[in-house]
Amino acid sequence: MIECTQNLAFSFIEMYLRPPSASEEARINDWIKVRQSGIRYYLSLGDQRIVDKNYIIRPTAEFEVGKMTLGGLLALGYTVVVSYKRASTSVAEGNLSLSLETIDTLSETYLVLRGSNRKTVGEEALRMGISGPWITKSYLEMILENKGVPRLNTPPPLREKSLASGEERMIAAPKPLRVSPNLVNRLEDLSQPWTRSPTKSKGEPVLATWQFISSELSESSATVPLIKTTTDPSFVRDSLQLAPMPDSFDLDRGLLLSVQAIQALMENKDLPVIVGIGGPSGSGKTSLARKMADIVGCEVVSLESYYKSEQVKDFKFDDFNSLDLALLTKNIDDIRNCRRTKVPVFDLETGARSGFKELEVSEDCNVVIFEGVYALHPDIRKSLDLWIAVVGGVHSHLISRVQRDKSRVGCFMSQNEIMTTVFPMFQQHIEPHLVHAHLKIRNDFDPVLSPESSLFVLKSDKKVVYPDILKILDPKKLCSSVQSFIDVYVRLPGIPANGKLSESDCIRVRICEGRYALLIREPIKEGDFIIQPKVDFDISISTVAGLLNL
Repeated sequence: MIECTQNLAFSFIEMYLRPPSASEEARINDWIKVRQSGIRYYLSLGDQRIVDKNYIIRPTAEFEVGKMTLGGLLALGYTVVVSYKRASTSVAEGNLSLSLETIDTLSETYLVLRGSNRKTVGEEALRMGISGPWITKSYLEMILENKGVPRLNTPPPLREKSLASGEERMIAAPKPLRVSPNLVNRLEDLSQPWTRSPTKSKGEPVLATWQFISSELSESSATVPLIKTTTDPSFVRDSLQLAPMPDSFDLDRGLLLSVQAIQALMENKDLPVIVGIGGPSGSGKTSLARKMADIVGCEVVSLESYYKSEQVKDFKFDDFNSLDLALLTKNIDDIRNCRRTKVPVFDLETGARSGFKELEVSEDCNVVIFEGVYALHPDIRKSLDLWIAVVGGVHSHLISRVQRDKSRVGCFMSQNEIMTTVFPMFQQHIEPHLVHAHLKIRNDFDPVLSPESSLFVLKSDKKVVYPDILKILDPKKLCSSVQSFIDVYVRLPGIPANGKLSESDCIRVRICEGRYALLIREPIKEGDFIIQPKVDFDISISTVAGLLNL
């Protein structure tokens, strides 16, 4: 058993409400879930969950509401479709819990292991000697299997008119429940491409559904069947592709849809699934890739690993020709054919390739994510199964910051003008590829203005020699490195207006080992502490030139 730090016992009543406009074909994801615990009520949207192998991946998208909210929903025409009591006894340690849960409607008790880290949950199950069988259905699905989906409409009332003698009684049979197939016959049926605006969509759907189209549709205007009868597994992979989502989504929704897309590909195409995440520097590609990897349990490969050393020394980090495309193509081909491959390791400090690491696709790791600014370039994305574009983040903050500074000196510039000047390579060679992504994500999170990624700094002018520092450090954990860099602070003429220059009036460019890194600071001082966001991302020499031109 888990070494117990907490013993918990709960009893819940869980209800699923169907919206008043729902048709007989309505999915359970369109329903609203209300969980009652004592006098408290919690609301979430539908049975949103992802099943990957034996794991149920469920977003923590529940928030507390008042009792009046439930009454208000019922008054608006929502109806309770399913309700049941869940009695739970748990032990918990940290982010891991083990529960025995009894569902009154099913008259069954289930063992449930929960945690926020997939690897930890799996290791604890093995340590406890539990190997399954595991149930991947939700309680709602099991109840619906036993009792069926309640009908939206009650049977028609009896006619008031009495039947004539010998007249046959007409019985109105209810329509059977059917799920409409999510098919798109032509690429022209899809909405127009997404724009680069990192603002929230007013009409963002509650939950989107992935669809598949035949790759032949992009080559011919003729309508072709979605799936052909064939015994060749390679045909399924090559003939089916995801239909691009017509809308763009915020980072949280995008993460959920990304994992759902991987699941759909695993169910409909041969393994492995190869994902590409592209977008400008500082948009949040790496953060998204790591979050996806934590959920799916897969490898992440950065395109920075494929830099050519000679190109890096010429400051051409945002040039597509800086990538070793031949090696990247070979690695992707090996992964697609389930062959062991050697992925390069690039040392950003020395600006040279330091070696290789082996990567092998297996049942435990049948998804690989490639992330980088050029991940959606046509020469790369043609070999990938899922294309994800991410914009916003620090990239958008810099554009807004320059626009603000220009306005302070009485010169208004549109964001498009600033983009053309500061990020010419992005606008010309990266952005055109992002509009073709299957999934477009707006990273509305601004790390520059958020305390979530802050550093807490204490500075002192006390003279300390290096050997004295080594005395208080654990030699087993000591890792030493030496870097030489130049910091350049740039500002617009006329800023500040009062003649007193502060760090927040400047943008810092750090030159280190031939690379340029941009740091935007909005520091806060509290007592002796300097609280500043840790926001530092690579830029090209063309971006430095663009800032100076402004």
